[in-house]
Amino acid sequence: MPDLGFTEIIIIVIAFGIFFFGGKKVTEFARGLGRFTGEFKKGRQEVEKELQEEEKEVQNLKETPQRPEDKG
Repeated sequence: MPDLGFTEIIIIVIAFGIFFFGGKKVTEFARGLGRFTGEFKKGRQEVEKELQEEEKEVQNLKETPQRPEDKG
């Protein structure tokens, strides 16, 4: 059995995709996959930004001196 690498497997999958679904469907799938990847990256960046903002807020709270509570 020949030792197939990742690149060879991808080429075989693309060839089968074109054979079974036709070139138009494969390009539509690839376009959709690209859009999904872009949206995923945008979402990840938004979450990372929110986490950084929350971290800064927590750091500000830690640095702010606490006032003693009134016990009267």
